[in-house]
Amino acid sequence: MIQKSISLKTIFVILLVLTFLPSLAQNQLHTEFYKESMRYNNTGMYVLGSWAVANLIIGGIGWNQNTGDTKYFHQMNFFWNTVNLSIAGFALYNNLSGGFEDLTGEMMVQNHYKIEKLYLINGGLDLAYIGTGFLLKNLSPKKEKNKSILKGYGHSLILQGSFLLVFDAVMWGIQRNHRLQFLDNINLSFNQMNNYSEMVFVLTF
Repeated sequence: MIQKSISLKTIFVILLVLTFLPSLAQNQLHTEFYKESMRYNNTGMYVLGSWAVANLIIGGIGWNQNTGDTKYFHQMNFFWNTVNLSIAGFALYNNLSGGFEDLTGEMMVQNHYKIEKLYLINGGLDLAYIGTGFLLKNLSPKKEKNKSILKGYGHSLILQGSFLLVFDAVMWGIQRNHRLQFLDNINLSFNQMNNYSEMVFVLTF
């Protein structure tokens, strides 16, 4: 029979490692999760910004070169995407310039969840934009004086709302799946560390 002889110092070091290793591992998982979350969000803002720039260019040209409802369609596209570009630029500025070294793991998850919910709320607003667009379009034949502007603005709101609905739905789905995968990884890491701790404890004592 082989007798194990382990000093009190070795036992203390092992217990110390078992105490702090799970915390360090989970902190690393939180950091990687949040970095990936920000990367997804930044990619989304680049897409939104690109859509906005394209609409500003095409809308500006179309506004200047057309008449009737087509003119107002491009006009609203131009106005609408000045807001989109501002939102994308502001979000990218905050994400790229602000560090998150001082954030705890819980704060990272909370910040991510706020972004996730924001996309979901925006999706509801997008449906309202589309509905307003159809309302304006249907009202246009009854308002002869404002027929062109109502029809043009209506078509623009339907287009812009539809794009944003797809955009927000995709971004919400990506961020939600990212969060669920992260929670699975956290649970797996926690279970693995528990199993490792139990094994070392048995071998040690």
